Amino acid sequence: MNRRRGYALALAASALIAGMGAARPAPTPTRTPSSSPTPTPSATQSDGTLQILTYRGYAEYGGTSPKVNWVGNFEKETGCRIAKLDTVQSAKEMEDFSGQRAYDVISAGPVLAAKLIENKQAQPIDPAKVSGYDDIDKRFRDMSTVSGKVYGVPYLWGYHEFIYDSTKVKGDLKQAFASDRVALKDSPLTIADAALADGSAKDPYELTQGQLDRAVALLEQSKGRTYWRSPIDLVQGFATGSLDYAQATPYYRLLLQKAGKPIKALQTPKTTGWVDSWMLGANVPDTTCAYRWLNWVTATNAQRDAAAWVGLAPANAKACKGRAKPMCDLYGRGKKLDRVAFAVQPPGDCRADGGECTDYGTWGKRWTALLAK
Repeated sequence: MNRRRGYALALAASALIAGMGAARPAPTPTRTPSSSPTPTPSATQSDGTLQILTYRGYAEYGGTSPKVNWVGNFEKETGCRIAKLDTVQSAKEMEDFSGQRAYDVISAGPVLAAKLIENKQAQPIDPAKVSGYDDIDKRFRDMSTVSGKVYGVPYLWGYHEFIYDSTKVKGDLKQAFASDRVALKDSPLTIADAALADGSAKDPYELTQGQLDRAVALLEQSKGRTYWRSPIDLVQGFATGSLDYAQATPYYRLLLQKAGKPIKALQTPKTTGWVDSWMLGANVPDTTCAYRWLNWVTATNAQRDAAAWVGLAPANAKACKGRAKPMCDLYGRGKKLDRVAFAVQPPGDCRADGGECTDYGTWGKRWTALLAK
């Protein structure tokens, strides 16, 4: 490909990202807390403030676009003030931030959620205090329930697919893992995707030692592949012709297609996905404003705004209208959920076929060793 044309396509795709509002694919990750408006609090919480940790785009205050400001509207309508809004781009950053201070509410993926519960950094949520909670898909609600207690309010969800340049390769899953021109997500949970490709495990998150070894061996076939932390790397890789395959969400396939790239998705019987949920901090002195936030982000308007802005699907089915409908259609809500193995933290105390499951700590060590080779 002509290099100039490749970079032009990369810029075009990046512009599409900006226009469609993707939250996570910023060119450079930021660890700088976001600022927010500060109206006079009138809530009954001790000081009427909240400290929030979330992904970029999950709680917009108008700093990126004045048209996207549901944090400001929340403050005006509830009287609660967002005193601190820390935003991160990756799950690793989210885990690092969560250990540095106590937050009132955190949007957590499955691994961090399990860790917060285990470390008693999160407290159970009373779903009766969250209007619209019953509108959330039951499967998602069940994922946030531990020993009969609710620990999270599901917010946004997505799944991975393997996309490929149809002018260069025919599209084969095992070929994708063997290729040097593939980009995989930099996460130990990517081992689950390798386990699906290997085909030896019924549940990709419940792997025996032998199944884990086979999945890692599949990943070790290629020494030169890319492990991405920002999805913008995928866009640039396909636009400049340096990638043939990538693990991505349907949203990024759509962006590349809109930029004129011949990108298709592999058709696989099963894939991996995740749900991000809002959790309540363990040491919140007064939960009034925290529950007002949980009610706010469960409502259809907030989930509709977030889904359309970030490029994921809303957990509240009633939000699948208007501006969020394209995302719901893209992820095939209700049609493709059965083929999605939603992520959990590998438990380590289960009995998979052939032996005891390996735990997430073991996955993390194997992943670190893989990246070091």
